[in-house]
Amino acid sequence: MIERFLKQTSFKSVEDYNKNLEFIIPENFNFAYDVMDAWAEEAPERLAILWTNDQGEEIRTTFSELKEQTDQAASYLMSLGIGKNDPVMLILKRRYEWWVVMLALHKIGAIVIPATHMLTKKDIIYRNTRASVKAIICVDDAYVVSQIQAAMSESPTVKQYITITDHGKPIPEGFHDWQSEWKQAPKFVKPAFVNTNDDTMLMYFTSGTSGEPKMVAHDYLYAMGHLSTGVFWHNLHEGSLHLTVADTGWGKAVWGKFYGQWFAGATVFVFDHEKFNADTLLRQIEKYKVTSFCAPPTIYRFMIREDLSNYDLSSLEYCCTAGEALNPAVFDKFYEKTGIKMMEGFGQTETTMTLGTFPWMEPKPGSMGIPNAQYDIDLVRADGTPCEDGEKGEIVVRVGDRKPIGLFKEYYRDPELTREAWHDGLYHTGDMAWRDEDGYYWFEGRIDDVIKSSGYRIGPFEVESALMTHPAVVECAITGVPDDIRGMVVKATVILGKEWKDKAGEDLVKELQQHVKKVTAPYKYPRIIEFVDELPKTISGKIRRVEIRQKDAK
Repeated sequence: MIERFLKQTSFKSVEDYNKNLEFIIPENFNFAYDVMDAWAEEAPERLAILWTNDQGEEIRTTFSELKEQTDQAASYLMSLGIGKNDPVMLILKRRYEWWVVMLALHKIGAIVIPATHMLTKKDIIYRNTRASVKAIICVDDAYVVSQIQAAMSESPTVKQYITITDHGKPIPEGFHDWQSEWKQAPKFVKPAFVNTNDDTMLMYFTSGTSGEPKMVAHDYLYAMGHLSTGVFWHNLHEGSLHLTVADTGWGKAVWGKFYGQWFAGATVFVFDHEKFNADTLLRQIEKYKVTSFCAPPTIYRFMIREDLSNYDLSSLEYCCTAGEALNPAVFDKFYEKTGIKMMEGFGQTETTMTLGTFPWMEPKPGSMGIPNAQYDIDLVRADGTPCEDGEKGEIVVRVGDRKPIGLFKEYYRDPELTREAWHDGLYHTGDMAWRDEDGYYWFEGRIDDVIKSSGYRIGPFEVESALMTHPAVVECAITGVPDDIRGMVVKATVILGKEWKDKAGEDLVKELQQHVKKVTAPYKYPRIIEFVDELPKTISGKIRRVEIRQKDAK
């Protein structure tokens, strides 16, 4: 499959990858037709999805079966008046139908807006209004339905509401019943014209670590940009069974549960569950013999606190992590317990993977890896000049005459915000890092999160990594607190392991402070430590340090 889209399909070294990665770009590329329907023709009986849930239900779908289902779904959605360029919001958790609907919407040229099930009435109205959403397809979850219904009167652009219920359940007022209606639609007829490469295919509202969420618009080549994600970073092949832990409302879902995995011809494994539990997840990997796994570092933190000798993880071939920076202590402990080295990657809602640790590289624990060759990545100072190795700067994408495959089109309906982030030939990520002499990048934090104390610039991640090497700490967030003498001082907000909670107090504070002084430069130690049961996070699971700072400023 990938030979249709790459001039060279395998690489032996960083130099080989950087020199020879070159995409073959079809006219009017559409992932649903050009990849998924092509697999249905070439390998009709190969398993595309293995879906299961915490109730023990299973769905196994081949590529040919998936084609039939997505054709039928596309026909049904067209019968409801949904067509090219119509924005459709999906709130489907990890329900099997998300994969079907995503592909169906691609087939008719509609704009997909995946969203989390945690949205409130206010969130839904904001998204409906800003994006002129035409239809909402959702699970029958009582909370989700109630918030959508509460938003209806203030959402004039929404013409169709569709819910996916279990058979026999009552249908909420004002909603179509997917289960009873979709298979009754007429035979699918592909529209005469679906899309150009530049049309908008997908939009995500960013999780908003500060301010209102932005609408990130991606074109149809964004899907192709994830070929590198699945084939090279995840190192997938046609025999892989891949599990990425991510809710379908997050951008990470299409990183790890959709585009790149199917470019590789792998089987996407889905575990639909209501509440995360490390033991349950490990049992799924053991039972189904998952070969490839990707999750944010938080998931690995909980996994390594289990006795991994109680699980048969021998099927695992490869493990990756992204979504937040990886603390070296987590890498080391997972490697010690499994013999597998985690391969870190970095990107944003606005991009595909921009930095990564590839199979032909040796990972450096805590490093994001090297630039993905499809992007021209650099580090720059505040004045825009390039940084030297070892110098902290902002990660930017240099954009020449042609936008890199995978980079977003714009912040939808917000040209001013687009210009703030993308100007003078640079897309500014807003993330700080430094580069070592081998070309590996090391995350420092968001620009707004960097702490200036007594003339020093302190990245929160380096202090968090130091704290994470102490056995008491499960998770932490480093922020700056205003100080009359030093300008700011470092504060640590810490979640303790259950066996340490009753030891929270001044003695443990001093122990953690001394520990940080030994692990990293002493001036970086947290002068203030607060123990909490949870950290404020975005709906996509990222720590909202801004919320901690705002609370401390009161």
